[in-house]
Amino acid sequence: MFSVVLGLFNVESMLDKGGLLLLAAIVFAESGLFVGFFLPGDSLLFIAGFLASSAGGHKLPALPFVALVAFAAAVIGDQVGYWFGKKVGPSLFDRPKSRIFNPANVVKAQAFFDKHGSKTIVLARFVPIVRTFTPIVAGVGHMKYRTFVIYNVVGAFLWAVGITTLGYFLGSIEFVKKNIEVAIVAIIAVSLVPVAIEFLRHRKEAKREAAEAVAQAATGSVE
Repeated sequence: MFSVVLGLFNVESMLDKGGLLLLAAIVFAESGLFVGFFLPGDSLLFIAGFLASSAGGHKLPALPFVALVAFAAAVIGDQVGYWFGKKVGPSLFDRPKSRIFNPANVVKAQAFFDKHGSKTIVLARFVPIVRTFTPIVAGVGHMKYRTFVIYNVVGAFLWAVGITTLGYFLGSIEFVKKNIEVAIVAIIAVSLVPVAIEFLRHRKEAKREAAEAVAQAATGSVE
């Protein structure tokens, strides 16, 4: 079941072989590189915490070291993503509209982060895919660097340290220990809730806008 759910990523086996170096590399990549959006961040942190516990056989160093490595990699990854967006992003958006980049998104990103910036940086940590692109968009949108750093650190701590610690303590529970793949599925399911809510919200707004457009068209034809 574990391999079916995570596809190519057998997280426990990966960490068992790659250790803290692999943990740091994956968290770093998922936190701020375009190529990292498909990596199993949440499940990786949970399993890392579990493997640091006695229930996990102490296959990784003590929890404080594991949490520190994950935290540092998350902070640095977002920093790289931010600077990439700030230095390289604008030049990409200067080009004509393409299937990947839309120049209008620069203006949207600036407005979005002016209004929701700090909250977005923290909450995005818990949303797969979104957490990878958020620091890049923050850089493109020229979010104030000091504000970004503060909330980057807060978000990284809550996400990296929080989920790692959760895996450490929950892994000691007999049911979780014997059903670790179920725990991973639950972690993934919870992380996808914000995505589902956002999808439904946009779908509802699209239907409302379509209905309003039809009503306006009907009113115009009557006049």
